[in-house]
Amino acid sequence: MDVKDFNYDLPEELIAQVPLKDRTASRLMSINRNNGDIEHLVFRDVISKLNAGDCLVLNDTRVIPARLYGAKKTGAAMEVVLLHRVESDNPDDLLWEVILRPGRRAHEGAEIFFGDGALKAEIVSVEENGNRIAKFTCDGVFEEVLDKIGIMPLPPYIKEKLDDPERYQTVYSREKGSAAAPTAGLHFTDEILDELRAKGVKIAFVTLHVGLGTFRPVKTEKVEEHFMHEESYTISAETCNIINETKKNGGRVVAVGTTSCRVLESVSDENGFMAPKADSTRIFIYPGYRFKVLDGLITNFHLPESTLIMLVSAFAGKDNVMNAYHEAIKERYRFFSFGDAMIIL
Repeated sequence: MDVKDFNYDLPEELIAQVPLKDRTASRLMSINRNNGDIEHLVFRDVISKLNAGDCLVLNDTRVIPARLYGAKKTGAAMEVVLLHRVESDNPDDLLWEVILRPGRRAHEGAEIFFGDGALKAEIVSVEENGNRIAKFTCDGVFEEVLDKIGIMPLPPYIKEKLDDPERYQTVYSREKGSAAAPTAGLHFTDEILDELRAKGVKIAFVTLHVGLGTFRPVKTEKVEEHFMHEESYTISAETCNIINETKKNGGRVVAVGTTSCRVLESVSDENGFMAPKADSTRIFIYPGYRFKVLDGLITNFHLPESTLIMLVSAFAGKDNVMNAYHEAIKERYRFFSFGDAMIIL
């Protein structure tokens, strides 16, 4: 399968640079995955698309201020982006896989200082992919220090400054660890979730910490040759029970975002049964994949030739999805992280 089959031409002005003041005011494209029929709605209409007995699965990860600006002892400026925490034999070690710029200055043993010395990183190793493993030390609690000196790592296609960092967090975010937001969830408010509960829709949570690999372009010519990035996840017994009960009773399981989808499809057995688990996944979902759990998907509009548009195409059919994207461009939808959404049922 050719990667270029998932390409489309997007006018730059349709890339949303700032979030709307009202989270629920985004547009919502509804797609019938069986025949490709399209409806143009607003996001508040999501309530009418879900039924009593359905289960909505949300990713409750919280973005950390993962971009750090520091310097070596020589004064050479360095930029560090935290990707994910690395397990160590010593649980007190703060080991992280990081991206460094400029990388040529960060050899094994190099030290980088941040926030007037409040935080220090020592490069422990250089990985094959060019990333580094860094060991951090600080006075006080690492997360609190990070909150003070770190910066929210917005996607590279967003050029505008974000006035309120909470607009790059979902209202239900609670588990710190992501380098990027699960952006399909940015449209939800507490009020919409309460209305869905009142309607009889079950709300369940998973945690998948989103890495910057989600923005990494597919550089192979063939889809099947792409090596997927790894992301850690957790799914609780409570969530598994809700999903299993939903499937048993004939309800639909609707994932909010590709991250929630990846957790569900990574955990499920071949019969769609879920059991609690904490692990990491490299699952790569593209057309031809047989979904075991998913009945519906709420997602944003994704970059051309990305693994995310491939996942959506696997669920709704490539022709249906590419047609929907062309329709969205014609109708001037807003694209990517701060853009509009689609619901596929």
